[in-house]
Amino acid sequence: MELIEYTLGSLLEKHAQELPEHEFIVYPDRNLRFTYAEFNDRVDKLASALLTLGVKKGDKVGVWAKNVPDWLTILFATAKIGGILVTVNTNYKLSELEFILKNADIQTICITAGYRDSDFVKMIYELIPELTTCERGHLVSSRCPMLKNVVYIGHEKLRGIYNTAELIQLGTYQPKDRLEQAKAETNCFDVVNMQYTSGTTGFPKGVMLTHHNILNNGNTVGECMHYTPADRVLTCVPLFHCFGCVLALCAVITHGSTMVMVEDFDPLIVLASVQSERCTALYGVPTMFIAELNHPMFHLFDLTSLRTGIMAGAPCPIETMKQVMERMHCKDIISVYGLTESSPGMTATRVTDSPEIRATTVGRALPFVEVKIVDPETGKDAPTGVQGEICCRGYNVMKGYYNNPEATQEVIDTDGWLHSGDLGEMDEKGYLRVTGRIKEMIIRGGENIYPREIENFLYKMPEIEAVEVSGLPSPKYGEQVAAYIRVKKGCSLTFEDVRVFCRGNIARYKIPKYIFFVDQFPMTASGKIQKYKLKDIGLAMLKERNEEVV
Repeated sequence: MELIEYTLGSLLEKHAQELPEHEFIVYPDRNLRFTYAEFNDRVDKLASALLTLGVKKGDKVGVWAKNVPDWLTILFATAKIGGILVTVNTNYKLSELEFILKNADIQTICITAGYRDSDFVKMIYELIPELTTCERGHLVSSRCPMLKNVVYIGHEKLRGIYNTAELIQLGTYQPKDRLEQAKAETNCFDVVNMQYTSGTTGFPKGVMLTHHNILNNGNTVGECMHYTPADRVLTCVPLFHCFGCVLALCAVITHGSTMVMVEDFDPLIVLASVQSERCTALYGVPTMFIAELNHPMFHLFDLTSLRTGIMAGAPCPIETMKQVMERMHCKDIISVYGLTESSPGMTATRVTDSPEIRATTVGRALPFVEVKIVDPETGKDAPTGVQGEICCRGYNVMKGYYNNPEATQEVIDTDGWLHSGDLGEMDEKGYLRVTGRIKEMIIRGGENIYPREIENFLYKMPEIEAVEVSGLPSPKYGEQVAAYIRVKKGCSLTFEDVRVFCRGNIARYKIPKYIFFVDQFPMTASGKIQKYKLKDIGLAMLKERNEEVV
């Protein structure tokens, strides 16, 4: 196995020539299907239209949408002409949209009507009122001066805004030589994608990823699952996150496989799509798999076509991993660990690993990637089995944070090691266990407590569907341990039940002092728990009880 040096566009064209009739993208809920050749043709038309709109090499094209069919068309069209796709979180509100438009210097933004309670069109008009009076292609925005074009993904016609249907029609009549020249000037070490860190622990920063970063990461992860063109990968994780556009898309396209898409996560649609399309792989964060396993119609679906997939994006509860292997037939499911800044995978389990290793570790370093554990205080390598900060070095390390060299230098040291901010320990065979995050570590009376350890323990209670542990500020101990528990439907649980279960089984200082029963957790659009918000929820619930943290 070697590192590959394709661009997204050249790899798509390779498959369009070698596997022209093979399905690349399928939306089973609307029976929309694109072969590699059909999709490549659509991409070329949109790429030609973007050139006509003035998008050139290095320009930023934003996509603010859930997993709609033309999300991927825009990605590949932008990639073919040397542009940079900027993924915009569907949960963003007006101020966050303005921040990313300015911070990323977005030249063209592509939007849908909206998502949940957010009206994207209304927000765009509020932010860019000039759209209502300017001629398309001649936008001059006072608040976002770099922005020149707004594109609506669909057929609807809006004042001052292009739509993808007319752009693809426009691209049909453009001469081919301009597009061919743009392709020739693009290479695999160019930045192709900017993803903004989800902001679970701080201000979002634009992570610059190259074709080389993401295609090789997808390729090596696909190899871990033994992908071939026969594989059909159910993708219900957001494309704006690395999980969707690298671990899914790039693993698929490097192996000539098929992506079976779900526009917005719904456990019932996922289960039905796996059955109807005979999917062989299923992706999701733990909360998604939990929702599927606990769906009241779960038993009605034939999932026997499944053999592998990825559970990642957040620490994987051991019990959930075991149930996915057994009840969902994903005996070869793996976990991948990493972060956006590492494209995203650093380590992965392999299908040849025992179920125990796949359920209790995040595997070992991916090919061509070095992983080590360092003492966060001294920066020196930590001994085997000793906890420290997880670091990696290799082709997968981002090019840097956009227009932020200071922040880049904080996480990538002079020897090229990316410092993750996550805590872990590695055994003598190189298998990594993630034990927590440096900022999530609870310090109670001088004792370091790692939430993941307590969460894994509490998952042994059959009544618990999901649990998150974090710290609450305490005047006496510095911090107290708090557990936020979602109880399975039809089950009941009390504060005392949990305390009794813990007593004598884990150290007394690790037993949650405060237990909150919740219906849901604060989450990013990509399915990650926003731990930093749990503290405020806990303090508010204590206030309602007329209690204070002691």
